[in-house]
Amino acid sequence: MEQTVLQLLEKRDYHNLRSILSDMCAADIASLLEELPENKLPVVFRILPKELACDTFAYFDTDIQEVLIKAFSDTELEEVINQLYLDDTVDMIEEMPANIVRRILDHTTPEMRLEINQILKYPKDSAGSIMTTEYVSLKRDMTVQEAFTRIRRTAIDKETVYTCYVTENDRRLIGVVTVKDLLMHENDDIINDIMETNVIYVNTHEDQEIVAKTFEKYDFLALPVVDQEKRLIGIVTIDDAVDVLQDEATEDIEMMAAITPTDKPYLKTGIFETWKKRIPWLLLLMISATFTGSIIHHYEDALGAYIILSSFIPMLMDTGGNAGGQASVTIIRGLSLGEIEMGDILRIIWKEIRVAFLCGITLSVTVFFKILLIDRPAEQPVVIALIVAGTMALSVVVAKVVGCSLPILAKKIGFDPAVMASPFITTIVDTVSLIIYFNIVSNVMNI
Repeated sequence: MEQTVLQLLEKRDYHNLRSILSDMCAADIASLLEELPENKLPVVFRILPKELACDTFAYFDTDIQEVLIKAFSDTELEEVINQLYLDDTVDMIEEMPANIVRRILDHTTPEMRLEINQILKYPKDSAGSIMTTEYVSLKRDMTVQEAFTRIRRTAIDKETVYTCYVTENDRRLIGVVTVKDLLMHENDDIINDIMETNVIYVNTHEDQEIVAKTFEKYDFLALPVVDQEKRLIGIVTIDDAVDVLQDEATEDIEMMAAITPTDKPYLKTGIFETWKKRIPWLLLLMISATFTGSIIHHYEDALGAYIILSSFIPMLMDTGGNAGGQASVTIIRGLSLGEIEMGDILRIIWKEIRVAFLCGITLSVTVFFKILLIDRPAEQPVVIALIVAGTMALSVVVAKVVGCSLPILAKKIGFDPAVMASPFITTIVDTVSLIIYFNIVSNVMNI
C-alpha cells in the first residue's frame, strides 16, 4: 500500500489516492502515512476529506503531528484542533515543544484554553490528567424524550454519548444512565426513576493505574471523575484506559529487565538516550556482582584442592537465579493485577517453599546422576555429587523464598515491585548460592 501511495503521488493522481484512502479507517491511514517520507505527509494529509483527516491526526505519533502542524496554515490548524477531543489535544500539548504549544493555544477558544489548563494542572499519571471534560450530563427531572433531545443537541462534540451522567445544578454526580436504559423506557418516564444511583467513580487525583484497573473490573466504557465535593469534573474513556494499561505493562517489563522506563518507542529513542536508560542498572548490577567474586576469592583454597568444584558454579548460580526469577515475576504480575496483597506474604512464602522443595528434589536428583554418569569426577565422585545436589536443593528453596518475598516488601515500602525482578534477584541468589555451596564444601571435605 505504501508503494501504491507513493506511485499515485508521483503521478499526481490525487483523485484515485483520495478514493483509496477514503475507504480506509483513520487508524490504518495513520499507520500508512507514518511510513511515508516526511515531505510527503502534508500533501497526503490535505488530500483526505476534512473529517477523516481530523480523525486520522489523533492517531499520529507526536513527532508526525509536529511535522504536520509546522506545515499547516492557520486555518488548517484551527480546523484540526476544533475537531480533536479535548484529551487528545492535551496529550499532544504535553509532548510538543514550547513554540508549537504557543501556536496551538493561539488557535483555541478561551473556553478551550481554560479546559486545557484545568486538565494540565492535575498531577502526571492521575485520573485528572487523562480525563476529558466532553461528556453528556442530564438532570433528574428530565423525561426520556427530553434526554434524547439533549443528547442530539450536544452529542456532536462529546467523546461518548452511550453513558450519560445525571447531575445536580452544582454538577454534583447523583446517577448514571445509558442510552440502552433510555431506549427501553417510555418517552414520558422520568430520569430519576430509571437512573442507577450507585455510581462507581474516581477522584481527580487517583492514580491512572487504579483507574485502568477499575475499567478492567467493571467492564466500563467510561468512568466519571469527580472532585472532593463529588462534583463531576470529567470522564475517562476506555481508549485512554487501554493506553494506560499498555504503558504500565511496558514500564513493568522495562523495570524487570533492569532498564529505566521511557515513553518513546524503541526505534525513536536515540542511542545516547538508550545508553542513559540502561547504564545505571548495569553499573549497579556489576558492582553488586563483586560480592560473588569476593566469595570465590575467599574459598580459592577449596577450589585449588578440587578444581572440578569450580565447574559447577555457573550451573548452581544460573539455576538459583532462574528459580528466583520465576517466583519474582509471578508475584510481580499478581501484584500488578491486584491478586496479591501484603497480608498474603506468609501464604505465598509457605506455598513457594513447598514448590521449591519439589523443584529442588527433582533438580538435585537429576544433577546427582548427571555428575556420576557424565562429569565423572576423578576423586570422591559420590561426595562431590552429594555436595552439588544438596547445594542445588537449598539454593532453589532460598531463591524462591527471596524471589517471592522481595517484590511484596518492595511494594510495602513504596518501591515499584518490578525493580525486584530477575537481574536484581539473580544477583542476590548468586551470592547466597555460593555461600551455601562453599560452606557445604568446607564442612564436608574439611578444607
